Amino acid sequence: MMNNKLLLLLAAFVLLGFKVSSQGCVAIRHFSSCVGNSLENNVLNQGDLQLGLNYRYFKSFRHFRGTEEEPDRITNNTEVVNYSHSTDFFLTYGISQRVYASITVPTVFNSRSSLYEHGRNERNTTFSRGLGDIRFGVGFWLLDLEKNQNGNMALGLGVKLPTGNYNAIDIFYNVGPNGEPQTRPVDQSIQPGDGGFGFTLDFQAYQKIANSLFGYASGYYLINPRETNGIRTFRETLNPLLENEAIMAVPDQYSLRTGFSYTVSPTLSTSLGARFDCIPVKDFIGGNDGFRRPGNILSIDPGIALNKSNFSFNLNVPFAIRRERPQSITDLATEEATGTPRHGDAAFSDYVINFGITYRMNNSKVKIAPELQEEFKN
Repeated sequence: MMNNKLLLLLAAFVLLGFKVSSQGCVAIRHFSSCVGNSLENNVLNQGDLQLGLNYRYFKSFRHFRGTEEEPDRITNNTEVVNYSHSTDFFLTYGISQRVYASITVPTVFNSRSSLYEHGRNERNTTFSRGLGDIRFGVGFWLLDLEKNQNGNMALGLGVKLPTGNYNAIDIFYNVGPNGEPQTRPVDQSIQPGDGGFGFTLDFQAYQKIANSLFGYASGYYLINPRETNGIRTFRETLNPLLENEAIMAVPDQYSLRTGFSYTVSPTLSTSLGARFDCIPVKDFIGGNDGFRRPGNILSIDPGIALNKSNFSFNLNVPFAIRRERPQSITDLATEEATGTPRHGDAAFSDYVINFGITYRMNNSKVKIAPELQEEFKN
C-alpha cells in the first residue's frame, strides 16, 4: 500500500512523464529519452520491471521562415504535409533502488505530401516505415528515494544505435530528364533513422510544493558526432545554389520540459507545463556540413493520467505557441557566396498527440521510513 502511495505521488507531477517526443515539425524528427519514459517508470526497486509503449501522432503543414508564418503556402496549395505515426516500446529494469536501465525500440510510419518534390505541377506522396534508432540507457537517482520522497533528481546516460533505415526510398514523379518518375531517398524528416551513432544526456527532477501539488522538470540532449550520412537529398537539382545541401546531415537534438502536476484522486492526476524542442543550427560535437532544417518549438503541455493497479495510462497534447526556423549553416554560406539573402523554411504542426500505457511488475515493496508514513497517508 505504501508502495502504491509513493508511486502515485511521483506519478502526479508528470503525466506522459519523461516522454519527450519532439513537437511535430519537418525539422524535428521523432526521438525520446532512452532512460525510461516517465519519472514513475524510473522509481524501481532492485528486480522491478516496467513494460510499456508510447504512441505519438502529428500533422505538420504550417510553414515558417524565422518566426514568421507563411500562410500563403496553404492558400496556394504549395504547403508540404507530413503525417507521422510513431510507437516506442520500452523496458526499464531496476538494477537497485536508485539505479535503473532501459531499452527503447521505436517504430515509425510516415508520409509526406508535396508539390516541389514532384515537378511542382502535381502533388504526390512518399512513405517510410519500419524500425527506428534503438536506444539504451542507465540512470541514477542522486538522493535516497526512501528518505527524499518530496524531491529528487536523476541523471542519465545513453547510446543511440543507427538501427533505423536512413536511406528509405520511394517513387518521385516528374523529376527525371524527360519528366519520368525516379526512385530516390525520401526527405530527411521522414527517414526512420538518421545514420548516426549517438549519445544522450538526460535529467529529470521533481519537488513537492503543497499537498497533491508537485513541480517537475526533465530534459535530454542527443549528441550526434557524425557530420553527414552520405545520403543524397537531390536538393541541388531544384537549384544549383543548393549544392551545399546535397547530402543529409546527422544533427543533434534536445528537449526540455517543466511544469506542475496535481493529484485529483488516488487514481487520477493532471498536469500543465511548457516544453521546448529543438534541432540546433550547430552540433555540440563534430562539423556542421550537410543539409538540416534547424527549428525549435515552444509549446503548452497539458496532460492527464490514470493509474489502476499495475497499469498506467497517460495522455499529453502539447500545442505550439511559438515556432521558429532559423537560418542554417548552409543558408548562411549561400548568402555569403551570392550576396543574396537566403533563409530556408520548415513546416510545423499545431499540436501533437502523445499516448502511453505502462505495466509494472514489482519484485518487492519500497520501504518508507516511519517518520514519513504520516505524510503519505494524507
